[in-house]
Amino acid sequence: MAMEMIKGLATTLRELGQKPTTVSYPEEKRDMPARFRGRHVLHRYESGLERCVGCFLCAGACPADAIYIEAAENSEEHRVSPGERYARVFDINMLRCIFCGYCQQACPTGAITLEKIYEISDLRAEDLIYHKERLLEPLGSATRGSLDAWVAPPPADPATPLPGRQGFFDGQPATATAVGQGDLPAEQEIELGDELARRDVAWKEEA
Repeated sequence: MAMEMIKGLATTLRELGQKPTTVSYPEEKRDMPARFRGRHVLHRYESGLERCVGCFLCAGACPADAIYIEAAENSEEHRVSPGERYARVFDINMLRCIFCGYCQQACPTGAITLEKIYEISDLRAEDLIYHKERLLEPLGSATRGSLDAWVAPPPADPATPLPGRQGFFDGQPATATAVGQGDLPAEQEIELGDELARRDVAWKEEA
């Protein structure tokens, strides 16, 4: 019993000289890590067009089924995205979102990212369903968001890894085995025994 009390007092004395980790929120806000997953943001291209093309891949990848999308067709008179379609409706239920980042990984155009925005509390449940107007970057903004922190930059001098074991693709070391080539030549002669050879000839004649 005495030893446990001594250990507890030692811990207290050791922490007395430490600087407090609390901050005076909301006047003071803590800097979040580069890969912090907060509120979602929908991005634009520099031309002002929306990156989202309404492909539903983010909604399909979401394990919590928190994303709802309705797509519409682009036209020359009303072009919203560079693709054939755009997201007419893009809703995220923040009450269901688990901030896993799967939607960001699934998006082929870098349209959705999870940013350092953590002030998402509200008083009513219906206000925590974020609509496209609330998620989309304002017109004139064109950022990549947290993609710069999550996506490895491409190598300065990439080399095609096929069919050897040298070079890189998408910034990661590659081997022939990793891309399905293996170490065997594409064609290889196989010697058959007399019995197998006769069967092979018979099968070819029947065919």
